[in-house]
Amino acid sequence: MSRAVIAGYARTPFHFARKGKLAAVRPDDLAAIALRGLVTRLGLEPALVEDVLMGCAYPEGEQGTNVARIATLLAGFPDTVAGATINRFCGSSMTAVHYAAGQIAIGAGEAFICAGVESMTRVPQGGFSFSPNPRFRGPNTPVAEFPIEMYVSMGQTAENVAACYGISRIDQETFALASQQKAAAAVAGGRLSAELVPVGIPDGIVDADGCPRPLTTLAGLAQLKPAFGGTVTAGAASPLTDGAAAVLICSEAFADRHHLDILARIRTAAVAGCAPEIMGMGPVPATRKALARAGLTMADIDVVELNEAFASQAVACMRELGISLERTNIDGGAIALGHPLGATGARITGKAAQILRREGKRYALATQCIGGGQGIATVLEAA
Repeated sequence: MSRAVIAGYARTPFHFARKGKLAAVRPDDLAAIALRGLVTRLGLEPALVEDVLMGCAYPEGEQGTNVARIATLLAGFPDTVAGATINRFCGSSMTAVHYAAGQIAIGAGEAFICAGVESMTRVPQGGFSFSPNPRFRGPNTPVAEFPIEMYVSMGQTAENVAACYGISRIDQETFALASQQKAAAAVAGGRLSAELVPVGIPDGIVDADGCPRPLTTLAGLAQLKPAFGGTVTAGAASPLTDGAAAVLICSEAFADRHHLDILARIRTAAVAGCAPEIMGMGPVPATRKALARAGLTMADIDVVELNEAFASQAVACMRELGISLERTNIDGGAIALGHPLGATGARITGKAAQILRREGKRYALATQCIGGGQGIATVLEAA
C-alpha cells in the first residue's frame, strides 16, 4: 500500500470579508492563484497531477459549477488534469486530503492537489437559497418529526458549548488574546511569509494577511458586546473571511522521484458526528478515533492545529482532549488569521505539517469542528 505524504503547502493571504482587500476578487480566481502558486514554488509540472480536489462550504454562484475544475483551468493547468469539488462545510478541504490519501493507497493516482476556497464576501454563509427541511425541529417547527436542531446557527452552538462545558467569557477572551499574540509573533518573525502567495488587485499586491489584530488586549475584548445574547463576542470568534489554500498530497515514491521535500507523512484520519447544537465539540470524537487508529495518545502529539471557529469550542475541546495551549496553533489560529470555510482544512493540515518539520517534532494533529454536527481529524508523522 502506497503511503501518502504532504509535499507542499501554500495559501493566499486571508482578509476580512466585505471590507478586506480580497473582497473584489472572484473565488474561482482566488483558488487558481493558490493552485498556480503551489506548483510554481514546488517546480512541479501541473500535468503530473492526477486530480484537484477542492473544498468549498457553499459551492454556489462564483464558487459553484464545480469550482475545482474551473480554478484548475484558470490556473493554467492542462485540460488533462481533473477536478472535483467537495463539501463537508468547514471540513471540506481536509476531507479532500483524506480522499487523496485513500486514492493513493489503492493506486488510483500518485499526486493530488487538495485545496479549498471560500469568498464569504461574494457568497454569503448559508448560500443564496437556504431552504430548511421542516421535518427537523427549528424556531418555526418546535414539534417536528426529527427532534434535532439541524439548522441551529453557528453562534448559538458556540453559546451552547460555553454553557454545557462551563467556558466563561474570560476563558474565551484569554484564548482569543493568545491566538492574536501568536499570530503577531509569527508575522514579526517572518514565519508566515513562506506560505503566502501574493494576490494582484487593482490597487497593488496583497501579500500579507489582513485579519490579525496585534493590538488586541483583554481590556479591549472585555468591552465588546455579546454577539449572540450570551458570553460569545466577535473578538472570541473567527471572522468572516476570504481566502484559498492548497496542499500537495502524493505518494512517497512520487516525492522522491521528483525531488520534492516531504513535510510529513499522513498517519491516520477520521471523521465523526456529534449533536448539531454542540457542533463545536466534533474534534473530540474525531480525534479520539484518529489517535486510536494510529495507536497513539494525545501525550504523543507534539503539534496541534485546532481550528478556532469559536474560542468557547476550542477551549472545551482542548480540555476534553487534554491538549495544552503551548503546543496548539503555534503561529496563531482562525480567530486571528481568519476562517474562509472551505479553505481552512487545507490550511491547518498544511500548517501542521510545516510546523512539524520546522520544529523537528514527531507527531502532529490537525482537527476541526463542522457545522451540522461533525468533526474531522488528521494525524501526521515526521518524514
